[in-house]
Amino acid sequence: MTLSIVFLDRDSLPVPLPAPSFEHSLVEYPLTARDDIVARCCGADVIISNKVAIDDALLDALPGLRMIAIAATGYNHIDVAACRRRGIAVSNVRHYGDETVAEHAFMLMMALSRNLPAYQRDVAAGIWENSTSFCHFGAPVRDLAGSVLGIIGRGGIGNALADRARAFGMTVVFGERKGAAGVREGYVAFEEVLARSDVLSLHCPLNEGTRNMIAQPELMAMKPGALLINTARGGIVNESDLVAALKYGQLGGAGFDVLSVEPPDSQNPLLKARLPNLIVTPHIGWASGAAMGRLAGQVVAAIEAWHRGESLNRVD
Repeated sequence: MTLSIVFLDRDSLPVPLPAPSFEHSLVEYPLTARDDIVARCCGADVIISNKVAIDDALLDALPGLRMIAIAATGYNHIDVAACRRRGIAVSNVRHYGDETVAEHAFMLMMALSRNLPAYQRDVAAGIWENSTSFCHFGAPVRDLAGSVLGIIGRGGIGNALADRARAFGMTVVFGERKGAAGVREGYVAFEEVLARSDVLSLHCPLNEGTRNMIAQPELMAMKPGALLINTARGGIVNESDLVAALKYGQLGGAGFDVLSVEPPDSQNPLLKARLPNLIVTPHIGWASGAAMGRLAGQVVAAIEAWHRGESLNRVD
């Protein structure tokens, strides 16, 4: 029997996809709008989706669907409960980008602590050329060594970032979940990590418990001049509140690889702000060639495991 597989947003993974070892047909679409999902997936046994949302109503229209393989770690765009009710297997990919995302977060920390964007602009503007000294003293430069890195999220990425920070002489503390009744061993209270951190880096999933986890009260509770790094999900931080904290000097800087809506529009507060202490990258922290290759391999491995009647990276 030939298994029908449909990849709904192939352009989101620009590396080769290993061929499954069983008899199959694979149809790939660069991107799929919601209105096209049913027509494209009619008769499909397996759907591969990176960010194309699949909800209860769509599942009603796809009675033959048997599996959804998510080409990402996050799965908040898939109605997992609705899939479970229908016996549809759901898998994701895990730990493929731990080192990659940690490196990106650390790069943002380094660039902000050394005020790299400001100095790039000064050099481009010719300010160094007109200096009376051998160097140009502009924005303040800070060392990471001796500072405190607070991390929210102790998964593979959070631990990989901690390893790098310790190698640079930073003290690392892991923050407990916001609103938690107690503090687990090896963690500090959420309020404490805000108050102690010279740099706070977010590596937790986006869910109802973390949406707007960092807003005006939390930003005001952070150490004055601290840096905030987000390579997790955009909705974890209230973007308008963040811009205000940067403009009024509460924070020393922010580095974001994710925004609340992606792709963003021109009215996104972080894109409109154009602040010298704000770095925004286009959700690229995960996308080294090596990491994307590992991701592609995991997607196919999960489908093959399901085909054999086994479970790999299942979230259902």
